[in-house]
Amino acid sequence: MRTTVIGSYPFPAWLEFAAQHLTMFGAGDIGEMQNDAVVAAVHDQVQAGLDVITDGEQTRLDFNLSFYGYLEGIELEPAAGRRFGPPAHDQRGKHAITGEIRAPRGLGVVEEFERLKRIAPAGPVLKASVPGPYTLSGRLQPGGANRDRWAVAEALLPIVQAELLSLAQAGCMEIAVDEPSMSCYAHREDPARFVELFNRTVAPVPKSCRLSTHLCFGNYKGRAVGPRQYAPMFPAFLDFDAAEIHVEMASREFSELELIGAIADRKDVAVGIIDVKSYYIETAEDVAVRVRRCLRHAPPERLSFAPDCGLSQTARWATQKKLRALCAGVGMVRKELGLA
Repeated sequence: MRTTVIGSYPFPAWLEFAAQHLTMFGAGDIGEMQNDAVVAAVHDQVQAGLDVITDGEQTRLDFNLSFYGYLEGIELEPAAGRRFGPPAHDQRGKHAITGEIRAPRGLGVVEEFERLKRIAPAGPVLKASVPGPYTLSGRLQPGGANRDRWAVAEALLPIVQAELLSLAQAGCMEIAVDEPSMSCYAHREDPARFVELFNRTVAPVPKSCRLSTHLCFGNYKGRAVGPRQYAPMFPAFLDFDAAEIHVEMASREFSELELIGAIADRKDVAVGIIDVKSYYIETAEDVAVRVRRCLRHAPPERLSFAPDCGLSQTARWATQKKLRALCAGVGMVRKELGLA
């Protein structure tokens, strides 16, 4: 019954400002801001009482956009077809592929993890997250030798693999290979094909690393992008070579909660019981009720509890309160069960 997070954390207001005015700052200024932002994110997570923490992805523009800056063989295109109006995924442009896709410097996650190790106190488990190749392919425009999204994902697979291996060599024992695009599009693609791609991606990772994956329906500006049903993915996704699967439940009113029982028969399951799309602040009692509901379907030794998704789209003041409630509520049920 660990308490954990998916990966991202809201930027402090000053970092939001700086990210929009980077030309005003020197490289030393930017490095200092990144370091300070990770200090703030770690502080909030530790104060909340989380068992597993991340660096809050404070050096990323958002979930995966910043990774494209590490890639060669693409032409960055920030403009999208629609710039104004209600937020939606069509406000994100696609980058053109101009040659062989390479990442000679890696994807930057190892540097993030090394910074986290320097900053984090002893106690919490440290987790790093890397987007899988299918999700990472989402903003690259297929063309030429990369005839479709699957071909783009294949080109990215060895790059993601190399990052995972480098993380393991750096001592990261908890790695999330996040593939939310797989859950968003499982209704129209062969889920078994997704499983095969995922398993090839993680195959070289040493068994000493605990792998997890996050399945949600999108959270760009608090909006989903796929039909919010897990049914099309299962039972196929039970064959993921991962120790833990995270599922989004709170924002879906715990629809399909019985699914966690099927997952728990095969592996650990992290349940999203904090709604990152809502500004209702859950109480510890709310969380305890939700945890007890989960225990009707899965044993405590198989369960972890987390927000539904990354927290980057939720205001920091709300995030702080939600995480404190998460830890307090899980703590209440642990006490009821006589767990340390």
